[in-house]
Amino acid sequence: MSSHPRRAHRLPHPSRLVASALLIPLLAGCFTSGGGSDEGGGSGDGSRLRVALAFPPTERFSPYGLDAVLLSRLGVTEGLTVMDANGAAAPALAQAWRREDDTTWVFTLRDARFQDGTEVTPAAVATALTRATRAKPEPAALAGVTLTAKAEGSRDVRVSTDIPDPILPLRLSSPTLAVFSPKAYMGKDGETGRVDPLGTAAGPFELTKVDGTASAALDRFDDYWGGRAQSSGIDARFIADGAARTNALRTGEIDIAEAVPVSQAASLDEETRRDTATTRTTSLLLNSASGPFKDPKLRAAAREAVDTSAFAEGVYEGYADRGAGIYGPAVTWAEGKRVRPEGRPAAGAPKGASITLATYDNRPELPEAAQVLKQQLEKAGFRVELDVREYSRLESDALDGKFDAFVLARNTLLDTGDPVAVLAGDYGCDGGYNIAQLCDKDVDRAVAAAERIADPGERQDAAMAAEAAVLGTDAVVPLVHQRIITGVGTSVRGALLDPYERTLVGTGTRR
Repeated sequence: MSSHPRRAHRLPHPSRLVASALLIPLLAGCFTSGGGSDEGGGSGDGSRLRVALAFPPTERFSPYGLDAVLLSRLGVTEGLTVMDANGAAAPALAQAWRREDDTTWVFTLRDARFQDGTEVTPAAVATALTRATRAKPEPAALAGVTLTAKAEGSRDVRVSTDIPDPILPLRLSSPTLAVFSPKAYMGKDGETGRVDPLGTAAGPFELTKVDGTASAALDRFDDYWGGRAQSSGIDARFIADGAARTNALRTGEIDIAEAVPVSQAASLDEETRRDTATTRTTSLLLNSASGPFKDPKLRAAAREAVDTSAFAEGVYEGYADRGAGIYGPAVTWAEGKRVRPEGRPAAGAPKGASITLATYDNRPELPEAAQVLKQQLEKAGFRVELDVREYSRLESDALDGKFDAFVLARNTLLDTGDPVAVLAGDYGCDGGYNIAQLCDKDVDRAVAAAERIADPGERQDAAMAAEAAVLGTDAVVPLVHQRIITGVGTSVRGALLDPYERTLVGTGTRR
């Protein structure tokens, strides 16, 4: 997914994290709509769900990249932990864990089975985590740490890191660190072969058939440890066009449509339209390593040219909040801790500087946002050329710094759930998703300081200080914090409207 090396800081010893709430209940039921809840144990004889997703698989459902989120949202995969409604690690395949020392954790497994009927054993979990560490490119959730996993006895897995990692249980909730049965790794290419997720995962729905990038079929996994799903299966369609997804819901062809464009929201009845504040922020990223925006004064000029109200109230038609920072209102603790950026240079005169502004059309609002930005930047004195493509045809060029500016909708807590991780990955000198090509010693220093902190509140404070350092470079201009619109049929109960965008259907989703 990325041509950039991953961050690999060597950190001094942090303060020790006291692992509280090791046995907190699984809170997936907090993300519900339509009057339902995500509770298993029903009759399990419900109809198949028909779901339309916005992004097709781009890596043959590899669990180590973007496709991992598709598997997670469809209820196929599960890891040792899950992120709960408060953004903390909660039990999943691991029912409890403890921290032995600065670099070692022990996870105790619950009784569970994989979809191929084999048991979830410590050896199987250790194999799965080890394979994730060898994946190329490396899963984003492993940026900055080297992880080793070993089976210990009949129920425990010992996980060690090369440096102290106070967020390891939360890190292991990432969809890219899902656990599969040994059968998944028996590809013809041996150790370097891809992972086959068909019938080898541990979630409530089993992936049984894939039709390229058009559709996928899933059946209920009756031996799921959390209880039988109330739907007998899922028929998933990948429909990149937002209007087509919305029309399919309106005409009754599907039951759930994710990412309904704001331009289509009014076409849905109020009872089928759900909007959810998310941790996704749409930002303007400026290439700080080459081209006109290498000059910090021109980055400042671009920032001053942007009127964020035109996006929140215009492009997103009220389904967004004006950009306040990298973290938005769905990150509930952020606003009270926000730090004002300091030391920004005065804006320079663009004098007709020519820039290429790129974005992708998988999210229909982004091309419109780019068009508004073009007008605002041209009014300030830039000359702007737009480049709009499908995301999979754009990503490598963006990561290689081939654009001067890029409009990105980024879920800030998707990879690890840790607010510091997105800063390291997106804005650090060694960041693996650094579209802004930013390399600033003050930013790296602030991020490194935050990474060393174990106490959750203090880590949040440090994350906000690091956010201010990033914003002070003007390499990123937050535009809006999105509210995602999901179309949910009137007969559907228990759709999971997750602010972290990791789940969509669960055991209690039915029609």
